Amino acid sequence: METPRFKDYLELHFIILLWGFTAILGKLISIPAVELVFFRTIITAVALGLLIKFRGQSLNIGRKNAVRIASVGFLIAAHWILFFASARVSSVSICLAGLSTSSLWTSFLEPLFTKKKVKAHEVALAVLIMVGLYIIFRFEFDHAVGIAMAVGSAFLASCFTIINSKLTKQMPATTITCYEMAGAWLATTLFLPFYRTFMTDTGQLQLAVSWADVLWIGILAIVCTFYAYTAAVRLMQKFSAYTMNLTVNLEPVYGILLAFFIFNEAEQMSAGFYYGAAIILFSVFLHPILEAVVNRRQRKLKNALPN
Repeated sequence: METPRFKDYLELHFIILLWGFTAILGKLISIPAVELVFFRTIITAVALGLLIKFRGQSLNIGRKNAVRIASVGFLIAAHWILFFASARVSSVSICLAGLSTSSLWTSFLEPLFTKKKVKAHEVALAVLIMVGLYIIFRFEFDHAVGIAMAVGSAFLASCFTIINSKLTKQMPATTITCYEMAGAWLATTLFLPFYRTFMTDTGQLQLAVSWADVLWIGILAIVCTFYAYTAAVRLMQKFSAYTMNLTVNLEPVYGILLAFFIFNEAEQMSAGFYYGAAIILFSVFLHPILEAVVNRRQRKLKNALPN
C-alpha cells in the first residue's frame, strides 16, 4: 500500500464534501426526485461506460452476471429517490441525519447476508442511534415523512453496500458500478408509468429542465458521482479501510454544515433535532473506534493461545 500524501488527505475530504453536497443539489434542482434519478443514473452509466472503454477494459461480464449486478441498481434507484424526496419534503439536515442510520441497519443486516457474528458493541450503538432518532421524531414530528424516507433510504444503502462488498471481490468496481447505474436507470424508467399515473398531480412527467438544472444535474452526475466514485476507488489503494470508513462518517456533518450556510436551515430546526443528530453522529464516529479496539483484543487473545 502506498503511503498517502497530504494532497491525498485533501482529496479524500473533498470527495466526502461532494457526497455531502448531493442532498444540497437535490434541493436546488427543480425537477422531482424520480425524474432527477432518471437523469443522474443514465449520465453516470454512460460516463462510466466511456471510461471503461477508454481504459481498454471489457464490459463483457456474461449475461448472468450482468443481470445479477444490474438488479442491485433497482435498490440504488429506490435509495436515491427516497434520499432526494426526503430532502424535498423536509430539509437537507433531516435527510442526512436519517441517512446516518445506515450503520444501524448494517449491524442488523450484515449477519443475515454473511457469516459475520452479531457484535455486542454494534448492537449497543444501534440502540444509541434509535435513541437519537426518537429524539428527532419527538421534536420534529412535522417532518415525520421526511425522516421515514431518509431512514428507508439508509436501509436500502446498507443492503446494496453489503451486496457490493461481495461483488467487488469478483470483478472491477468500475464495471460493477456501470452496470448498477444502468440497472438503476432501467428501474427508474420502468417505474415512470406508475409514478406518472398515481403519484403526480398533473399526470405528467417533469422532464423539461432549466439551464440551472442542467448545471446542477451535470455537477451531481459527473462531479459528485462519476468523479467522486472513481477517485474514492483510487484512494482506497492508499488509505486503510479504517481511515476510509472514519472519514466517510463526516458526510452528514459536511452536508449539515453546507445546508446551514446555503439554506440557513438552523432557523428551521429545533434544538431537539441537534440533540438527536449529535447522538446519531457520535454513534457513527464511535463505531470504527470500537471496531478497532475489539479487533485488537481479538488478535491479542489469538496470539496468546498456545500453538
